[in-house]
Amino acid sequence: MKKFKKALCVILSVVLCLQLGIMGFAQGEAASYTIVNPYAAVEWTGDNAWGAYKGSLHSHTTYSDADYSLEVMVKESYARGYDFLCVSDHGVTGVEWDEEPYRHPLYFYQPILGNEFKHLTTEEYEAIKNGTYLDRGYGMTPVLGGNEFNNLSLTKNHVNGHFLKANEGNAFPGAENEQGYDQALAYIEKHDGLSYINHPGDWLDSNSNPAIVYDDYSIEFLSGLILKYDSCLGIEILNERNGTTGYDRILWDNLLMHCLPRGKNVIAFSNSDAHWPGTIDSSFSVFMMEENTEDEIKETMQSGAFFAITRRLRANDLNKIGPATEIDCIDSGIPYPMFTNIAVDGHSVSVSTTDAETLQWIANGDVIKTVNVANGGSYTLNLDEIEGAENYEYIRAELFGPGGLCCSQAFVIDDGSDLIEDEELTGFQAFINKVINFFKGTKLWAIIIEITRL
Repeated sequence: MKKFKKALCVILSVVLCLQLGIMGFAQGEAASYTIVNPYAAVEWTGDNAWGAYKGSLHSHTTYSDADYSLEVMVKESYARGYDFLCVSDHGVTGVEWDEEPYRHPLYFYQPILGNEFKHLTTEEYEAIKNGTYLDRGYGMTPVLGGNEFNNLSLTKNHVNGHFLKANEGNAFPGAENEQGYDQALAYIEKHDGLSYINHPGDWLDSNSNPAIVYDDYSIEFLSGLILKYDSCLGIEILNERNGTTGYDRILWDNLLMHCLPRGKNVIAFSNSDAHWPGTIDSSFSVFMMEENTEDEIKETMQSGAFFAITRRLRANDLNKIGPATEIDCIDSGIPYPMFTNIAVDGHSVSVSTTDAETLQWIANGDVIKTVNVANGGSYTLNLDEIEGAENYEYIRAELFGPGGLCCSQAFVIDDGSDLIEDEELTGFQAFINKVINFFKGTKLWAIIIEITRL
């Protein structure tokens, strides 16, 4: 009997130890989530390595409000090493560069100022596309069908539309404020285009009130547009010399935190918005693609396999996101910082860099790690080493160097949670909002507000 009891005790002890071991393993097990890599398809090295193509999807000519002709802006972009370019004049949908686009009556004043309407010859156009112009050796791809909407807007609620037909969007007037955004995005989606919100800090006037990038209404409204329209890919986070958009990277973080739990990523764009040759090298993007074609550019816009770069950014201590000192190296010839490899393995992201001094990782709007990368090499962020990382919606990386700033797209943290579904506003409050937005959408309202500011 004693032997039986002893044996029973041993068996029970073994069972208990096994249960405790299983519980301990479950408690110590790493959180279950996946890091979604927007660059997962990119071939970084080897015979089949993809190219890193520089370009801007937002640029202007005398066919809207720029001081230089289509001929000059195309040739100057080509001379500065652009691999692709989209001319998205205000209210004028881009056509082949050896054709004259729509003549918007609003810009009748250009010849009076001595500015000429001039496009490329067919010979010049073909030479620029195949790279024989000035013996550059590689071509510049035209991205056609671009149009910056709401051309008559006083409140800078601008939207870039892409891949529209030549007769679509010309002279689209656009209402002001919220109503204008909604109308433009609806039009672009109806006509099978792609879109994103241009320089939102200009509309928000975040220079005068930086805290507005944390404002609940602003975040919910802009997020609502991105969520409402499948064709709206995201926002510009860098624009020209960033005079009015210095806080748009922080706004982007807040939009990501709002949109990702609701099932949509927010892609970050960077464009020169050039109105003269001196800003062509200000802000641009680098697309990772197998080939430099319009179809691949369209696909990359949607996948997010590209980087947002700027050469001009004022010092910014809001939320400690940086830079600590002003960056200004437009047309300096200094190489801009770049990622040369990105790989995700489990809960780790490894990156290789060039021409950078500092790598910073940002998650849910906060800088979570800063690394000195002045000597190049590869660097790994292991989220299992960071407390609370399982609660991140995303992480993203930024490089600072003498040649500017380079931002990666967001790496989404997918833990399989159910998506948030917001209730649509109905009834009296919805009616009141509609009435308010109608009046805010009028030119009279915009003029009154502007006079009040002055």
